[in-house]
Amino acid sequence: MSQNDAGSDVERLTDELDSADADVVDPEVIDDDDVDDDDELDDTDPLDDRYDPESSGGSDDEESDDDSDDDDYDDDLDDASDDEIDLVVAIYREDGTPVVVSMPKDLANDFDELVTQLRRLPADAGVVGMVSIASEFFVICRVRGRNVQVLLSDAVSANDWPIARDVADYLGVDIPDPDDDSEPIGDLALLTDQGISDFDLEGYATDLDEDSDELLGQIAERMRLGSQFRHAVAHPHR
Repeated sequence: MSQNDAGSDVERLTDELDSADADVVDPEVIDDDDVDDDDELDDTDPLDDRYDPESSGGSDDEESDDDSDDDDYDDDLDDASDDEIDLVVAIYREDGTPVVVSMPKDLANDFDELVTQLRRLPADAGVVGMVSIASEFFVICRVRGRNVQVLLSDAVSANDWPIARDVADYLGVDIPDPDDDSEPIGDLALLTDQGISDFDLEGYATDLDEDSDELLGQIAERMRLGSQFRHAVAHPHR
């Protein structure tokens, strides 16, 4: 090999080494932008996806709206006084004999307690409870074991009287506006086996010309218990 050929090989080898060095990144020289990009990824915390009431729709404003809906009805209704309670009567059969008795007047302010006390009576096959308030509306409740049927003659009364509110709540019925027309809610067929059809019972419930206690007396007459009913009303529970 000539000296010229040897020199050419050395120069070619040197050029190849210089080219390889150019592809190696110097750790001392790193672009600042690359560092910033990596930092942004590192700063991403998976726990940042935790519950955010603002983004989930559970804002304080919506909770306030829900609270305002709950406050649409006055939960602190005044109990009916003794003078406003026309009657609280229970009708049932004991050993086959019809019985009509007066019940404590305070039951006219608490539907749940009324049902509880009706269940305690020694009835053969269920009890019918009747309540009249201020001659304005009546409640008829029939209790047979765990089965409870109830009729409220005027749904609008739930705006003013505790037992009417209780019945509406029990039935899961929205309380109508105070200016709405009066209409019954509940089971109009609860006395069909006593000879009073749902059509007839609706007629009693929607009769606005007659006092509610008088209407209950007419219903008792239809059940052939008129005299016992009048006696119980005339001798209220003490």
